[in-house]
Amino acid sequence: MAEQREKLHVVVFPWLAFGHIGPFFELAKLIAQKGHKISFISTPRNIHRLPKVPKNLQPLVDLIELPLPRVEKLPENAEATMDIPHHLIPYLKLAFDGLQQPLAKFLERCKPHWIVYDFAPYWLPPITTELGILCISFSIFSATGMYSISEYFMRKTSESPRNKDMPEEVIETNESGVSDMFRVIITSEASQFTASRSCMEIEGEALKLCNSTFSKPVMPIGLLPPSLEFSEDSNDENWDTILNWLDKQEKGSVVYVAFGSEVTLSDEDFTEITMGLEMSGFPYFWVLKKQNTSNVELQDFLENNTGKGLVWRTWAPQMRILAHKSVGGFLTHCGWSSVIEGLQVGCPLVMLPFQNEQFIIAKHMEERRVGFQVQRSEHDEKFSRESLANALRAVMLEKSYRSEAEEMSKIVGDKELHQKYIDDFVEYMEIHKPVLKD
Repeated sequence: MAEQREKLHVVVFPWLAFGHIGPFFELAKLIAQKGHKISFISTPRNIHRLPKVPKNLQPLVDLIELPLPRVEKLPENAEATMDIPHHLIPYLKLAFDGLQQPLAKFLERCKPHWIVYDFAPYWLPPITTELGILCISFSIFSATGMYSISEYFMRKTSESPRNKDMPEEVIETNESGVSDMFRVIITSEASQFTASRSCMEIEGEALKLCNSTFSKPVMPIGLLPPSLEFSEDSNDENWDTILNWLDKQEKGSVVYVAFGSEVTLSDEDFTEITMGLEMSGFPYFWVLKKQNTSNVELQDFLENNTGKGLVWRTWAPQMRILAHKSVGGFLTHCGWSSVIEGLQVGCPLVMLPFQNEQFIIAKHMEERRVGFQVQRSEHDEKFSRESLANALRAVMLEKSYRSEAEEMSKIVGDKELHQKYIDDFVEYMEIHKPVLKD
């Protein structure tokens, strides 16, 4: 037993997108809470954008900065997907691949027991094999999404859910020299298992399907519901302004609107969302990030001409807003992290997915009756201001969505439940730690 409890050194190495970096950082802190040493590796600008490590964990969590190599066509200081338009992401992957040599030197010098990595570093397995380091592939996606996407990869037939919305870029070789599918296959096959941001209580069937289909085991490690420290790393003055506005609204009357940092809205989408929100008649709080639209004129128009809404153009403490008594619904793109945060506080979802896994999650959540998906035309796959307003009214006025979301919050927000998944995950790493090579 004493052998099992020897302290581990675990390297955590996410892809350069904050939709990935956030969950990887949460996982890193949870492993550190068990007394193990963490080396969290990313680029300097991304490390500086992380929330502060809690004081009690600072002795155990080292933030390691590896400078991102310069790549032609990649703007200066672009170190995450949020810094660039979508078409430049392959060049970010090319720059990421340039981290191979400095990461290899770090691993050779520090000799960690485990490395928890993302889908992207297909070049890493030969290095870890040589050094005797064991690998875990951590998927930040839902188990439902993982299974559906894997089915699409394997079959590429009309049977796969919404395969016309799975971009060919996932399968085709891009400017980085390889396809995303190639990266996923290589990193998954080289790992001991895939850690899934999921739990049996919500995605039991999907997890069973993954384990019956994938060549390597899939281990649920819980939903990693954000800690209060993560969500409250905010400017007090900003929160005071937001809170003052929310406090003036009636209970359950506000629609919180956020589309993450990866969704880029077309001018048409932007206009239809704006008009749909106004048509619905509900006050709304819209966190509008610069990544969501490059049309500054539209942003300025919206900010200066909203009726019952407030547009927020900087970072906002999403969890605190969602938990406020005035918020009655969450208009979301259905990124898995956003869905978890909404359901953690029992907030029903108005679902407007735009790509890939988002449609799969929306379908699953609609089946669970915790939200309503905005209808799109069968003809051109577009949504209208009317369909958005209808979805908003359905969620805000029908109490069943709120009651189902509150029921699911008993699972999503159950800290003890998700801690048990982490305990089992860390225990596995302790029991199966490698004997490191000299």
